[in-house]
Amino acid sequence: MKIIIQFVQIASSKTMEAYTTEKLNKLDKKYDTLINANVFFKKEKDPKGKGNICEIELSIAGPRIFASSNEKNYELAVKNTISDLEKQLEKRKSTLKPYL
Repeated sequence: MKIIIQFVQIASSKTMEAYTTEKLNKLDKKYDTLINANVFFKKEKDPKGKGNICEIELSIAGPRIFASSNEKNYELAVKNTISDLEKQLEKRKSTLKPYL
């Protein structure tokens, strides 16, 4: 799977790239249909203390899967976003049937 990580109007971080890549590689081992992952890290002003946004778009056979999370830190945002993607992939996997 090809992983593209972009930091939108914030400084890039090698540790965040490594953490995100590790989590996405675990997802790739579980679901072999993943082709591409676009990851966006954004910062927003939020009065509730959140504002660290992680958006991930996965390309698979068929329509793309998208999830986003707004949390107090980026690690938690990545974790929640990948959890949402995993739920969507499970749902997609249950509806697809192999043709023999």
